[in-house]
Amino acid sequence: MASAAASGAAFSSSRHSSALYCCRSRLLSSPRHRPGRTLSMALTFATGETLGLTKPAIRETPQITFTAKDIDISEWKGDILAVAVSDKDMLKDPDSKFENPILKRLDEQLGGLLAEASAEEDFTAKSGQTTILRLPGLGFKRLGLVGLGPLKPSSSTTAYRGIGEALAAAAKTVQASNAAVVIASTISEDSKLNAASAIASGTLLGVFEDHRFKSESKKTLLKSVDIIGFGSGQELDQKLKYASDVCSGVIFGKELVNAPANVLTPGALAEEASKIASLYSDVITVKILDSEKCKELNMGSYLAVAAASANPPHFIHLCYKPPNGDVKRKLAIVGKGLTFDSGGYNIKAGAGSSIDLMKFDMGGSAATLGAAKAIGQIKPSGVEIHFIVAACENMISGTGMRPGDIVTASNGKTIEAR
Repeated sequence: MASAAASGAAFSSSRHSSALYCCRSRLLSSPRHRPGRTLSMALTFATGETLGLTKPAIRETPQITFTAKDIDISEWKGDILAVAVSDKDMLKDPDSKFENPILKRLDEQLGGLLAEASAEEDFTAKSGQTTILRLPGLGFKRLGLVGLGPLKPSSSTTAYRGIGEALAAAAKTVQASNAAVVIASTISEDSKLNAASAIASGTLLGVFEDHRFKSESKKTLLKSVDIIGFGSGQELDQKLKYASDVCSGVIFGKELVNAPANVLTPGALAEEASKIASLYSDVITVKILDSEKCKELNMGSYLAVAAASANPPHFIHLCYKPPNGDVKRKLAIVGKGLTFDSGGYNIKAGAGSSIDLMKFDMGGSAATLGAAKAIGQIKPSGVEIHFIVAACENMISGTGMRPGDIVTASNGKTIEAR
């Protein structure tokens, strides 16, 4: 019999993933679960009535339309135009005129107001610095100057994502429903696609706020963003859509992590997985094992973790297959799915235990399901992807696992709980 010390798989809070991995490998390798066969599953999840009667508001993921426009900025009409400027863009000639052609043209249209206002606001284009000006007589109501610091043609994605984040913050401040962004500096043609994608990502993630559990929820007002000066065409449009698809998965993962454990139970997590499969049924299928099916597969270590909880475990397996059916490689993404980890009888107590943060122990599953949602939209070719989550709670009760108990994993290994 393998002891916990010998196997390295004792059920301390930091080692649950080892035991869960045994269950995961059995699910993928068992003859009863060959690809293409449908596994019977219980889709009526035992979520029950939420403890505390908490009901989150309806999820409202930001829906922003990004459009690449190859126009002169003076032609644009809308609520706010954000101009991203580096420290070099703020340089002026001996007559106190901007040397940068975009800023110079804007300043001329404003009769020198831009140079005057930027000086009064002490705007020097430091990284993260933002100034918003209300403007009369132009097609846009406000102009936002976004500081980039020493931007270079080879600047990282992070710098461009920061432009989007600044645009999102400015749009919130002025309650804009439509906006546009342009970079005053010249960037290389090779950088434009990734820069535009990063700006879109920063905007979407920057505008997102999770108000589902607040008494008064707010709606995202920003609905459209025009990206000017990056050219136009199908390749750029596809890059912007890709950014939106990825961000929808990231935001979904954030919402899962933000949800409290009394709302996001193992059953609720399984429901979310089923919704993904339903939404992208053309490429994603779902198999969910309830506790009875897990017993049939001898998942003793996994069931032992869940034994003390009133919320039953759900073993989640989503599978993505490309639309054309051509599979050149297979990948698996496995995420830890403990919706709450009390530590069991080795309870997390005392200073530094962070038991109040143990709802985050399902962060791996949030990333996994977020990736599944994004993949369902992107639909990459040539790859089959399996998304695995062993969802359960580690609680304390008379039916729970005790220190010293010996459990048996699905691969036959015995494990002593410590």
